[in-house]
Amino acid sequence: MAHRLNIMLVGGESAGVQALRLLDQSPHTVVGVLAKPTINEREATLWNAAKKSGHDCLTDSLIRLPEFAAELDRRDVDVLLNVHSLHLIPEAVLQACRVGAFNLHPGPLPEYAGLDVPSWAIYHGETEHGVTLHHMVPKIDAGLIAYETRFPIGPRDTGLRVMSNCVRHGLPLVRTLLEDLAKDPKSIPQISQNLSKRRYFSRRAPEGGRLNLNQPAARIANHIRAADYSPFPSPWGHPQASYDNTNVGFVSAVETMRDCDIEPGTVGEPTDAGILIASADYWVEVRQVEVDSRRCKASEFFTPRQTVDLKPAPLSSE
Repeated sequence: MAHRLNIMLVGGESAGVQALRLLDQSPHTVVGVLAKPTINEREATLWNAAKKSGHDCLTDSLIRLPEFAAELDRRDVDVLLNVHSLHLIPEAVLQACRVGAFNLHPGPLPEYAGLDVPSWAIYHGETEHGVTLHHMVPKIDAGLIAYETRFPIGPRDTGLRVMSNCVRHGLPLVRTLLEDLAKDPKSIPQISQNLSKRRYFSRRAPEGGRLNLNQPAARIANHIRAADYSPFPSPWGHPQASYDNTNVGFVSAVETMRDCDIEPGTVGEPTDAGILIASADYWVEVRQVEVDSRRCKASEFFTPRQTVDLKPAPLSSE
């Protein structure tokens, strides 16, 4: 006999929309959806998807209030499912869930707890990333692991690509959770994290948001592609440097493995895709930059034999 539980979903982004679809296909009852309110009814948001499906929608910021626990009691919530919502949920709200609260985290735990971890993984040169569905506790991303999976990071994968892969690999974990909850809520795995290996990442971008061209090419290219969520806004912004007294955001670049014995930051020759810029070891092919909120091909902006300033550039106020 299937267990039919009352589930409340708090979520965001496309992952939240797809998680709602899985909930609607399950035997469970959705007793509320917490999402960011949307004014434009045509936008593909969780709020609009929930409204279209006839669910009761609540403003997602309510989940941050300890007194919201009373609302979970009123709705007889068995399970709270958090999918890509960044709100810190109080202990009182977590304890109000009769069966438990679960979070889909776009990173392997305990190594990549916190925010923007797909980008941090690229920045650190990882060749593998993962997704974790874990029991929620008051400490961020520190609860017992229910399900997890790993996948490779390709040498040209951007922040957006790895984040998209987190969604693609994470949704099957949500499906498994819903299936196991229907079979027996007590059967959900509870695997301890080795918190001695925990690394927590904040919202702050690496290098203070600046691009250090005095590093090896691999590190430079990793930084640029980690921040690349094109055509969507980057959570870090694009790493910046100063050129001809102008702030430049580096949008896309690749490592060439071509030796260069010239001062780092020196602009080389144009290529079919962009322009070469010297690093501490190899040339980096910079393909696209952003100047004054306008994107352009790097070869249209940089001039060969000039130099990108290696000193910290003043960050834009945007």
